[in-house]
Amino acid sequence: MTVRWKLTDAKHQTHGGCQWGPGVMHEASGEGDLCGPGWIHVYLSPRLAVILNPIHANFAEPVLWRVECDGSVKTDRGMKEGWSRVTTVEIVEAPVYSREQLIAYGIWCATEVCVDPQWCAWADGWISGRDRTRAAARAAAAAAAAAAAEAAAWEAAAIDLDAIALRALEWTP
Repeated sequence: MTVRWKLTDAKHQTHGGCQWGPGVMHEASGEGDLCGPGWIHVYLSPRLAVILNPIHANFAEPVLWRVECDGSVKTDRGMKEGWSRVTTVEIVEAPVYSREQLIAYGIWCATEVCVDPQWCAWADGWISGRDRTRAAARAAAAAAAAAAAEAAAWEAAAIDLDAIALRALEWTP
């Protein structure tokens, strides 16, 4: 068994009203695309579950579960995993990120693939607290737009998203 982390809504349900609870096991075929019905989604860490909730399930009041997984597995560059068999074990306390920590997480992820000097200078200024002005952000946005082709680098990048999530959780603005 592999320990992972799963989010449900406040009623302990996921997409399509799939009901979870202590000791509840669900199985899927382990076939097809990761975002299809053949996989049950989980996260590598509680940190990633919380940080990625807005772009995945977007639960308003998420409940974090420790789960045990086995069977087939499919991964998505460290963002999430799909397993063919998942059992919810217990509800655990979710990490809490401040707005600034979430912004820092996004900046640190982007700096893994962005090499534009103007954008990197802005990122350093924001993280250090030296310059968080709107003017600096606008200049960085223009630089990022000019370097948009670098987004393809994300597909090939071996970025440890969980390490960045931990860094953001431990960071004090």
